Amino acid sequence: MYTLYVYDHCPFCIKARMIFGLKDIPFHLAILPNDDEQGPISMVGRKVVPILGRDGQFMAESLDIVARIDAEGAPVLAGQRNPLLGEWMRRSNAPLYRQFLPRAAAAPFPEFATTSARAYFIGNKERTEEPFSTVLREKHVAIETLNPLLAELAPLVRAPDAVNGTLSYDDIDLFALLHSFSIIQGLTYPPEVEAYRQTMSKRCGIPLLDALAV
Repeated sequence: MYTLYVYDHCPFCIKARMIFGLKDIPFHLAILPNDDEQGPISMVGRKVVPILGRDGQFMAESLDIVARIDAEGAPVLAGQRNPLLGEWMRRSNAPLYRQFLPRAAAAPFPEFATTSARAYFIGNKERTEEPFSTVLREKHVAIETLNPLLAELAPLVRAPDAVNGTLSYDDIDLFALLHSFSIIQGLTYPPEVEAYRQTMSKRCGIPLLDALAV
């Protein structure tokens, strides 16, 4: 059986986890402490997740892992990418992760179970000129910035179980992004986007972060 080494908050890890759910392939999920450097280094030579392991062999890079698992049997990611959706995701990344990182740092993710692990994450992700506490106090900024992006996404969602009508790598990228969106409280999801994120969450077996949203 495969083992997938991840952080629970990590969007790249969400991408790797998705393909197992989409293909109904059993695997063992191993969540590493965020400050564990030696574990990943011993497996793939650097501190990185996700890492796929089986029989003493390891590989990194989320989309490489997706391709490896999708190649087992008939591929499920057969659809084409939509350039308009790709452009939307590129524009969404910076404003989203400005809001996501402070919330992830404060959330009860298992990779932050120790004080040192949480401090390690904050030390690596927080910018001196913009403390996480400042971002968290500006909840109106999150809503005013991200709700228009969600409204723009709605007409690009063609079906709740495949954003372009047929499963593709766009689904891997988009659901991981929407999973990160879900930790932000007060957002308005248009019906098409809400149906998509709920359907994909069930299909992949990956819960959204709504219960942790702040």
